[in-house]
Amino acid sequence: MYRVTDLRSDTVTRPTPAMRRAMAEAAVGDDVLGDDPTVRELETVAANHMGKEAALFMPSGTMSNSVAIRVHTKPGDEVLLDWNAHSLRYEAGAPAVVSGVVLRQFRSIKGVPDVASIEESIQQENLHCPGTALIVLENTHNVSGGAVIPIEVHRRVYELAKSRGVAVHLDGARLFNASVASQVPVREFAASADSVTFCLSKGLGCPVGALLCGKREFIEKARRVRKMLGGGMRQVGILAAAGLYALEHNVERLQDDHRRARTLAETLADLPGVHVDLKTVHTNMVYFQTERPAREWVDGLQRRGVLCLALGERRIRLVTHLDVDDDGVAHACEALKATAAELKA
Repeated sequence: MYRVTDLRSDTVTRPTPAMRRAMAEAAVGDDVLGDDPTVRELETVAANHMGKEAALFMPSGTMSNSVAIRVHTKPGDEVLLDWNAHSLRYEAGAPAVVSGVVLRQFRSIKGVPDVASIEESIQQENLHCPGTALIVLENTHNVSGGAVIPIEVHRRVYELAKSRGVAVHLDGARLFNASVASQVPVREFAASADSVTFCLSKGLGCPVGALLCGKREFIEKARRVRKMLGGGMRQVGILAAAGLYALEHNVERLQDDHRRARTLAETLADLPGVHVDLKTVHTNMVYFQTERPAREWVDGLQRRGVLCLALGERRIRLVTHLDVDDDGVAHACEALKATAAELKA
Protein backbone atom coordinates (compact mmCIF):
# COMPACT_ATOMS: atom_id res chain seq x y z
CA MET A 1 0.00 0.00 0.00
CA TYR A 2 1.33 3.45 -0.98
CA ARG A 3 1.91 5.53 2.14
CA VAL A 4 1.53 9.30 2.28
CA THR A 5 2.96 11.30 5.18
CA ASP A 6 1.38 14.75 5.09
CA LEU A 7 3.63 17.36 6.69
CA ARG A 8 2.11 20.41 4.99
CA SER A 9 0.32 21.68 8.11
CA ASP A 10 -1.31 20.60 11.36
CA THR A 11 -4.59 21.75 9.80
CA VAL A 12 -4.77 18.53 7.75
CA THR A 13 -5.65 16.34 10.74
CA ARG A 14 -8.79 14.22 10.60
CA PRO A 15 -11.08 13.50 13.56
CA THR A 16 -10.25 10.26 15.34
CA PRO A 17 -12.98 7.62 15.74
CA ALA A 18 -13.46 8.67 19.38
CA MET A 19 -13.82 12.32 18.38
CA ARG A 20 -16.31 11.37 15.67
CA ARG A 21 -18.39 9.49 18.24
CA ALA A 22 -18.42 12.53 20.52
CA MET A 23 -19.58 14.66 17.59
CA ALA A 24 -22.30 12.21 16.59
CA GLU A 25 -23.67 12.02 20.13
CA ALA A 26 -23.55 15.77 20.88
CA ALA A 27 -26.61 17.55 22.24
CA VAL A 28 -27.38 20.49 19.95
CA GLY A 29 -29.56 23.59 19.68
CA ASP A 30 -29.61 26.88 17.82
CA ASP A 31 -26.44 28.61 18.97
CA VAL A 32 -27.40 32.00 17.49
CA LEU A 33 -30.38 31.88 19.86
CA GLY A 34 -28.11 30.71 22.68
CA ASP A 35 -29.71 27.26 22.79
CA ASP A 36 -26.79 24.92 22.04
CA PRO A 37 -25.75 23.26 25.32
CA THR A 38 -22.55 21.76 23.92
CA VAL A 39 -21.34 25.12 22.63
CA ARG A 40 -22.10 26.73 25.98
CA GLU A 41 -20.14 24.00 27.74
CA LEU A 42 -17.16 24.41 25.41
CA GLU A 43 -17.16 28.18 25.88
CA THR A 44 -17.20 27.75 29.66
CA VAL A 45 -14.36 25.21 29.55
CA ALA A 46 -12.31 27.42 27.23
CA ALA A 47 -12.79 30.51 29.40
CA ASN A 48 -11.71 28.52 32.46
CA HIS A 49 -8.60 27.25 30.66
CA MET A 50 -7.62 30.81 29.80
CA GLY A 51 -8.63 32.37 33.11
CA LYS A 52 -11.07 34.72 31.37
CA GLU A 53 -14.67 35.65 32.16
CA ALA A 54 -16.17 34.37 28.91
CA ALA A 55 -15.45 32.78 25.55
CA LEU A 56 -17.02 32.65 22.09
CA PHE A 57 -16.90 29.78 19.60
CA MET A 58 -15.56 30.90 16.22
CA PRO A 59 -15.44 29.20 12.81
CA SER A 60 -11.72 29.96 12.43
CA GLY A 61 -8.71 31.62 13.99
CA THR A 62 -8.68 34.22 11.23
CA MET A 63 -12.23 35.29 12.03
CA SER A 64 -11.39 35.25 15.73
CA ASN A 65 -8.46 37.63 15.19
CA SER A 66 -10.57 39.83 12.91
CA VAL A 67 -13.36 40.09 15.46
CA ALA A 68 -10.93 40.82 18.30
CA ILE A 69 -9.24 43.62 16.36
CA ARG A 70 -12.63 45.09 15.42
CA VAL A 71 -13.81 45.14 19.05
CA HIS A 72 -10.58 46.59 20.43
CA THR A 73 -10.32 49.41 17.87
CA LYS A 74 -12.17 52.03 15.85
CA PRO A 75 -11.48 52.94 12.21
CA GLY A 76 -8.28 54.93 11.86
CA ASP A 77 -6.64 53.47 14.97
CA GLU A 78 -3.19 51.95 14.81
CA VAL A 79 -2.42 48.29 15.58
CA LEU A 80 1.14 47.18 16.34
CA LEU A 81 2.20 43.69 15.40
CA ASP A 82 5.27 41.71 14.50
CA TRP A 83 6.58 42.09 10.95
CA ASN A 84 5.91 38.40 10.29
CA ALA A 85 2.62 38.16 12.19
CA HIS A 86 -0.11 35.91 10.82
CA SER A 87 -2.63 38.77 11.04
CA LEU A 88 -0.36 40.87 8.83
CA ARG A 89 0.75 38.29 6.26
CA TYR A 90 -1.86 35.56 6.03
CA GLU A 91 -5.32 36.95 6.80
CA ALA A 92 -6.10 38.53 3.42
CA GLY A 93 -5.85 42.11 4.67
CA ALA A 94 -8.71 41.59 7.13
CA PRO A 95 -7.58 44.21 9.70
CA ALA A 96 -7.74 46.91 7.02
CA VAL A 97 -10.97 45.68 5.41
CA VAL A 98 -12.94 44.68 8.51
CA SER A 99 -11.65 47.20 11.05
CA GLY A 100 -10.23 50.05 8.98
CA VAL A 101 -7.07 50.16 11.06
CA VAL A 102 -3.49 51.11 10.27
CA LEU A 103 -0.97 48.31 10.79
CA ARG A 104 2.53 49.16 11.97
CA GLN A 105 5.27 46.62 12.51
CA PHE A 106 7.63 46.21 15.43
CA ARG A 107 10.90 44.31 15.40
CA SER A 108 11.27 40.77 16.62
CA ILE A 109 14.16 38.34 16.87
CA LYS A 110 13.22 34.84 15.72
CA GLY A 111 9.61 35.53 16.66
CA VAL A 112 10.33 37.04 20.07
CA PRO A 113 9.14 40.68 20.24
CA ASP A 114 11.68 43.41 20.82
CA VAL A 115 9.98 45.20 23.71
CA ALA A 116 12.04 48.34 23.16
CA SER A 117 10.79 48.46 19.56
CA ILE A 118 7.20 48.22 20.78
CA GLU A 119 7.78 51.02 23.28
CA GLU A 120 9.25 53.22 20.54
CA SER A 121 6.29 52.51 18.26
CA ILE A 122 3.41 53.35 20.61
CA GLN A 123 2.03 56.79 19.83
CA GLN A 124 -0.78 59.00 21.05
CA GLU A 125 -3.40 60.15 18.58
CA ASN A 126 -2.85 63.70 17.34
CA LEU A 127 -3.63 65.93 14.39
CA HIS A 128 -1.22 64.05 12.15
CA CYS A 129 -0.91 60.51 13.52
CA PRO A 130 -3.22 57.62 14.41
CA GLY A 131 -3.19 56.57 18.04
CA THR A 132 -1.99 53.10 19.00
CA ALA A 133 -4.99 51.15 20.28
CA LEU A 134 -3.83 47.53 20.19
CA ILE A 135 -0.76 45.30 20.26
CA VAL A 136 -1.07 41.83 18.73
CA LEU A 137 1.30 39.04 19.80
CA GLU A 138 1.48 35.56 18.24
CA ASN A 139 2.49 32.50 20.28
CA THR A 140 3.72 30.15 18.95
CA HIS A 141 5.18 32.20 16.12
CA ASN A 142 4.48 30.45 12.83
CA VAL A 143 6.91 32.11 10.42
CA SER A 144 9.72 31.78 12.98
CA GLY A 145 9.33 28.01 13.00
CA GLY A 146 6.83 27.58 15.80
CA ALA A 147 9.00 29.55 18.22
CA VAL A 148 7.72 30.04 21.76
CA ILE A 149 7.57 33.60 23.10
CA PRO A 150 8.79 33.39 26.72
CA ILE A 151 6.26 34.24 29.40
CA GLU A 152 8.56 36.99 30.70
CA VAL A 153 8.29 38.81 27.37
CA HIS A 154 4.49 38.61 27.47
CA ARG A 155 4.51 40.14 30.94
CA ARG A 156 6.82 42.98 29.92
CA VAL A 157 4.72 43.82 26.87
CA TYR A 158 1.51 43.76 28.88
CA GLU A 159 2.93 45.96 31.63
CA LEU A 160 4.10 48.43 28.99
CA ALA A 161 0.74 48.36 27.20
CA LYS A 162 -1.23 48.98 30.38
CA SER A 163 1.00 51.92 31.30
CA ARG A 164 0.20 53.49 27.91
CA GLY A 165 -3.52 52.67 27.77
CA VAL A 166 -3.13 50.13 24.95
CA ALA A 167 -4.93 46.77 24.72
CA VAL A 168 -3.17 43.46 23.99
CA HIS A 169 -4.58 40.62 21.90
CA LEU A 170 -2.85 37.24 21.88
CA ASP A 171 -3.11 35.21 18.68
CA GLY A 172 -2.64 31.88 20.41
CA ALA A 173 -3.57 29.69 17.45
CA ARG A 174 -1.00 27.20 18.75
CA LEU A 175 -0.89 28.41 22.36
CA PHE A 176 -1.21 24.89 23.73
CA ASN A 177 1.96 23.96 21.83
CA ALA A 178 3.69 26.88 23.53
CA SER A 179 2.37 25.75 26.90
CA VAL A 180 3.46 22.14 26.52
CA ALA A 181 6.91 23.13 25.23
CA SER A 182 7.56 25.71 27.96
CA GLN A 183 5.62 23.97 30.76
CA VAL A 184 3.84 27.26 31.41
CA PRO A 185 0.04 26.94 31.79
CA VAL A 186 -1.97 28.59 29.02
CA ARG A 187 -3.76 30.79 31.55
CA GLU A 188 -0.43 32.38 32.50
CA PHE A 189 0.15 33.44 28.90
CA ALA A 190 -3.47 34.60 28.68
CA ALA A 191 -3.11 36.65 31.88
CA SER A 192 -0.87 39.04 29.96
CA ALA A 193 -3.52 39.76 27.32
CA ASP A 194 -6.92 41.43 27.27
CA SER A 195 -8.14 38.87 24.76
CA VAL A 196 -6.80 35.57 23.48
CA THR A 197 -7.76 33.20 20.71
CA PHE A 198 -6.73 29.59 20.24
CA CYS A 199 -7.44 27.16 17.41
CA LEU A 200 -9.06 23.77 17.74
CA SER A 201 -8.31 22.79 14.14
CA LYS A 202 -4.51 22.66 14.32
CA GLY A 203 -2.56 20.60 16.85
CA LEU A 204 -5.68 19.76 18.84
CA GLY A 205 -7.00 17.77 15.89
CA CYS A 206 -10.53 19.15 15.41
CA PRO A 207 -12.09 19.63 11.97
CA VAL A 208 -13.21 23.22 12.57
CA GLY A 209 -13.11 26.01 15.10
CA ALA A 210 -11.41 28.45 17.42
CA LEU A 211 -12.27 30.13 20.72
CA LEU A 212 -12.01 33.84 21.51
CA CYS A 213 -11.71 34.57 25.23
CA GLY A 214 -11.86 37.78 27.24
CA LYS A 215 -13.99 39.84 29.59
CA ARG A 216 -17.75 39.30 29.43
CA GLU A 217 -18.43 42.74 27.96
CA PHE A 218 -15.77 42.19 25.29
CA ILE A 219 -17.25 38.81 24.33
CA GLU A 220 -20.76 40.25 24.01
CA LYS A 221 -19.44 42.87 21.59
CA ALA A 222 -17.54 40.13 19.77
CA ARG A 223 -20.74 38.09 19.44
CA ARG A 224 -22.35 40.90 17.43
CA VAL A 225 -19.31 41.32 15.17
CA ARG A 226 -19.21 37.55 14.61
CA LYS A 227 -22.83 37.70 13.48
CA MET A 228 -22.05 40.64 11.18
CA LEU A 229 -19.26 38.64 9.51
CA GLY A 230 -21.48 35.61 8.98
CA GLY A 231 -19.95 33.55 11.77
CA GLY A 232 -23.13 32.82 13.71
CA MET A 233 -23.91 29.11 13.31
CA ARG A 234 -26.93 27.08 14.29
CA GLN A 235 -26.72 23.47 15.53
CA VAL A 236 -22.97 23.73 15.89
CA GLY A 237 -22.70 21.53 18.97
CA ILE A 238 -21.43 18.75 16.71
CA LEU A 239 -18.28 20.86 16.23
CA ALA A 240 -18.11 22.05 19.82
CA ALA A 241 -18.15 18.41 20.95
CA ALA A 242 -14.94 17.85 19.01
CA GLY A 243 -13.41 20.79 20.86
CA LEU A 244 -14.40 19.41 24.25
CA TYR A 245 -12.92 16.04 23.34
CA ALA A 246 -9.69 17.66 22.14
CA LEU A 247 -9.19 19.76 25.26
CA GLU A 248 -9.55 16.64 27.39
CA HIS A 249 -7.53 14.19 25.29
CA ASN A 250 -5.25 15.97 22.80
CA VAL A 251 -3.25 18.52 24.77
CA GLU A 252 -0.57 16.47 26.53
CA ARG A 253 0.07 14.42 23.41
CA LEU A 254 1.41 17.58 21.71
CA GLN A 255 4.76 16.67 23.23
CA ASP A 256 4.85 13.72 20.82
CA ASP A 257 4.49 16.12 17.89
CA HIS A 258 7.35 18.20 19.25
CA ARG A 259 9.57 15.13 19.68
CA ARG A 260 8.86 14.02 16.12
CA ALA A 261 9.63 17.47 14.74
CA ARG A 262 12.97 17.33 16.51
CA THR A 263 13.68 13.97 14.86
CA LEU A 264 12.99 15.48 11.44
CA ALA A 265 15.20 18.47 12.20
CA GLU A 266 18.09 16.32 13.38
CA THR A 267 17.84 14.23 10.22
CA LEU A 268 17.93 17.37 8.08
CA ALA A 269 20.94 18.69 9.98
CA ASP A 270 23.00 15.77 8.67
CA LEU A 271 21.98 16.15 5.02
CA PRO A 272 23.87 17.94 2.24
CA GLY A 273 22.29 20.89 0.48
CA VAL A 274 20.10 22.06 3.35
CA HIS A 275 20.42 24.22 6.45
CA VAL A 276 18.29 23.93 9.58
CA ASP A 277 18.79 25.82 12.84
CA LEU A 278 18.08 23.28 15.57
CA LYS A 279 17.84 26.07 18.15
CA THR A 280 14.65 27.32 16.49
CA VAL A 281 12.82 23.98 16.67
CA HIS A 282 10.72 24.56 19.78
CA THR A 283 7.44 22.84 18.91
CA ASN A 284 5.92 21.00 15.93
CA MET A 285 7.42 22.96 13.02
CA VAL A 286 10.67 22.62 11.12
CA TYR A 287 11.74 25.26 8.60
CA PHE A 288 14.82 24.59 6.48
CA GLN A 289 16.71 26.40 3.74
CA THR A 290 17.68 24.60 0.53
CA GLU A 291 20.55 25.19 -1.87
CA ARG A 292 18.47 23.92 -4.77
CA PRO A 293 15.04 25.45 -5.55
CA ALA A 294 12.47 24.47 -2.93
CA ARG A 295 10.14 23.27 -5.69
CA GLU A 296 12.61 20.50 -6.55
CA TRP A 297 12.54 19.33 -2.93
CA VAL A 298 8.76 19.43 -2.77
CA ASP A 299 8.50 17.40 -5.98
CA GLY A 300 11.14 14.90 -4.90
CA LEU A 301 9.48 14.33 -1.54
CA GLN A 302 6.03 14.03 -3.11
CA ARG A 303 7.27 11.27 -5.42
CA ARG A 304 8.32 9.44 -2.26
CA GLY A 305 4.98 9.94 -0.51
CA VAL A 306 5.81 12.94 1.67
CA LEU A 307 3.88 16.21 1.35
CA CYS A 308 5.32 19.55 2.47
CA LEU A 309 5.05 23.26 1.68
CA ALA A 310 7.52 25.59 0.00
CA LEU A 311 7.27 28.97 1.72
CA GLY A 312 9.76 30.81 -0.43
CA GLU A 313 12.07 30.01 -3.31
CA ARG A 314 14.46 28.10 -1.06
CA ARG A 315 12.53 27.64 2.18
CA ILE A 316 10.41 24.64 3.20
CA ARG A 317 8.20 23.93 6.20
CA LEU A 318 7.45 20.56 7.78
CA VAL A 319 4.73 20.29 10.45
CA THR A 320 4.04 17.29 12.68
CA HIS A 321 0.58 16.57 14.04
CA LEU A 322 -1.95 14.03 15.27
CA ASP A 323 -1.99 12.07 12.00
CA VAL A 324 1.80 11.59 11.85
CA ASP A 325 3.09 8.78 14.06
CA ASP A 326 6.63 7.47 14.57
CA ASP A 327 6.39 5.31 11.45
CA GLY A 328 5.32 8.35 9.46
CA VAL A 329 8.33 10.30 10.69
CA ALA A 330 10.65 7.40 9.85
CA HIS A 331 9.14 7.33 6.35
CA ALA A 332 9.67 11.09 6.01
CA CYS A 333 13.28 10.84 7.18
CA GLU A 334 14.05 8.21 4.55
CA ALA A 335 12.38 10.35 1.90
CA LEU A 336 14.43 13.37 2.96
CA LYS A 337 17.65 11.36 2.70
CA ALA A 338 16.74 9.98 -0.71
CA THR A 339 15.73 13.38 -2.05
CA ALA A 340 18.94 14.98 -0.76
CA ALA A 341 20.99 12.29 -2.49
CA GLU A 342 19.06 12.73 -5.73
CA LEU A 343 19.46 16.51 -5.77
CA LYS A 344 23.14 16.29 -4.92
CA ALA A 345 23.86 13.97 -7.87
